[in-house]
This record gives sequence, structure tokens and C-alpha cells, in this order.
Amino acid sequence: MGGLSLWWLAPAIGLAVGAASFLWQQKNPPSPTWLSAPVVRGNIEATVAAVGTLQPLQSVEVGAQVSGQIMRLLVSAGDTVEQGQLLAEIDASVIEATVEAGRAEIKALQAQLADARAQRLLTQSKLERQQLLHNSQATPREAMEEATANHASAVAKIDQLQAQIQQLKARLRADEAQLGYTRIVAPIAGTVTSVDAKLGQTLNATYQTPTVLRLADLSRMQVWTQVSEADIGRVRSGQTAWFTTLGSMGEAAPRQWHGRVKQVLPAPPVKAGQEDAAAAANTQAVQYTVLFDVANDDGALMPQMTAQVVFVTASAQDVLLAPLGGLQTAAGQSQRYEARVLDSNQQVQTRTVRIGKQDRLAAEVLDGLREGENLITGEVPAPPPTGWLQW
Repeated sequence: MGGLSLWWLAPAIGLAVGAASFLWQQKNPPSPTWLSAPVVRGNIEATVAAVGTLQPLQSVEVGAQVSGQIMRLLVSAGDTVEQGQLLAEIDASVIEATVEAGRAEIKALQAQLADARAQRLLTQSKLERQQLLHNSQATPREAMEEATANHASAVAKIDQLQAQIQQLKARLRADEAQLGYTRIVAPIAGTVTSVDAKLGQTLNATYQTPTVLRLADLSRMQVWTQVSEADIGRVRSGQTAWFTTLGSMGEAAPRQWHGRVKQVLPAPPVKAGQEDAAAAANTQAVQYTVLFDVANDDGALMPQMTAQVVFVTASAQDVLLAPLGGLQTAAGQSQRYEARVLDSNQQVQTRTVRIGKQDRLAAEVLDGLREGENLITGEVPAPPPTGWLQW
């Protein structure tokens, strides 16, 4: 009998112990386990990422200003040329004939001018003689008037011929310029990026200038970067920018090219079919063009390459840094946040923190925290209470 009563007593004792444990845990919950990160000193850099396209800083389409057949084509794609170097020649026979005719016509008028000047001297002598006779009343008035008219006509003839000669000289200069245009020379030093005409091709420059070839100075490139409207407000002229190319992405240490923002274009590029503002407003994404230049001394950069661009919008060196996960926005206060810190006794203290520059992970601490303090960034959930319910 005694052993049987003890067997029934064991469950009752277990229930009592479990109930007591449960009530104790309810009155004395376990302390929370905090996730924390130290406030450290380091560097911070806020950036904006975008995609750009490389273009030569200086390029030109070399066209033909006169019509005619290409008689000589002296360069091909990839050639390096100097400024003023002869690139191509167009048949100049027709223009040469026009220039020769103009020069001959000017010589004929100059001969007429010499004759007119001689006639003026003759009429001037006659006029002076008639004036002497008229003063002595030895000649009729009609003879005096005729001599005066002849002299005035000779002077007018000279003026007319001089004006015609000036007109022909101006036309000759234009013809000589046209003759010079048959020799196509390089307007800049650079590399021939493409040749659009062929030897023997006939060019028609009557209504538009046909392109013969394209030149570009590849020693300095310009990056045309498209930045979204969400980020364009943080990009300014003079900021540091760098980029990598798709060809270097597989390298262990991708090469970087550095420059400074040269210009932020004030309006987004107009796409085909969006010439008016109403059509542009229907575009889902608005992007603005940002330009900056980089040196290309070794020729590693080529036109139309894709650039992975990073704009450095703000940076600070050797400053206190706090993780953004431990900062909560303080209501109604700009650049001020609330933070919880664990002191040496593992007690939680609330601080008001003023921050400066920030990136996606951390912020510069201007006031409110000290180096080495542990900033609470999260909490590990407490385990469920144990007791008679689990038992």
C-alpha cells in the first residue's frame, strides 16, 4: 500500500514544480539578447551608380563640299592622320576650267580698264583745251559741253570696269575655294574610324554634304552617362566619377578610369517619336545625361564601349561610423536620429545622434556616440516559456 501511494504522488509533485516554474518565468522573463555593432572609425563614400557609353571627346564627319568622282582615296579605317593631311581627291577638271575662264575674263576686263584710263586722259586734255578756248571766247559753247560730257563718260567707264573686275575676282575666289575643296584634308589629328565612300564613287553635294569618312581623336574619351531622375539630384559638376568596362569585369582587379563631372545636361535626351513634351511624358523612366572626360593614352578605350559608372556624391576620411540599422529617425528633426547603446553593464541607453554623410550601410557620426560603443542593431527573439504546459 505504501509503494502504491508514492506512485500516485509523483505526478502531483511534477505538476506542482512545473506550475511554480511557469509562474516564476511569467514574473521574471529572461533578459533579451541584443544584436550590436561597434561604433568604429573609418572612411565613408556615398555613390550613385549608372551606365554610360564612351564617345571620342573630339570627332568629325569629313564630307565633300563639291560634287564629282573620287579619284584618290588615301586612307582606310584605323589609319592615324595628322591635321592637314590629304585624305582624298575629287575630280577637279570642271572646276579647274571654270577657274581658268574666270582668270581670263579678269585679264580681258583689266585690258579694257587700261584702255578706258587712256581714253580718260585724252578726254581730259580735250576738256582743258576747250576750257582755254571758251575763256577767250574762241570756241562755241556746244564744243565745251561736248568735251565735258566725253570726259565724264570716260571716268564712268573706268568705274564700271573696276566694279566688274571686283565682281569677277569675288567669283574667282569662290571658284578657287571650290577647287580647293576637291582636295579633302584632315581637319583634326586623329584616327580614321570609318570610311563611307569608295574609290571611283561619284558624290553629289548639291543638296547635302555627303560623308566621305569619319575622324576621331581617341587620346581623350567622353563618357555619356544616363542617370535616373531619382539620383540626378545628387550629381553635380566637379564630383569625382570612375568607371569600369565590361571587358574588365572578369579580371581579379578590374581596371578603373577616373575623371570629374564636366556637365549635367538640363533636359533628358529626346527619343525618336517623342519630339513633343506630351510624347515624352508617356515615357516610364526619365534619365538625364551626365558628361565627364578621361584620358586614353594607351588606347584601351574604344568608341561605343559600355561603362559601369560610379559617381562619388560625398565622402569623408577617418570619421566615426555607425551602421544605419542602429539608427531610428527622430520625429521632426533633420539629420538627427535616436540610437540605443549597451553600456558596460549591458544596460540599454538611448542617445540622440547627429549624422553627416551616409552610404547604403553606414553614416558619419557628428555627435551623440563615441568610438567603441556598442550600438544595438536588433534583438534575438526570446525562447518560449517552459513549464508545466510543455511537460
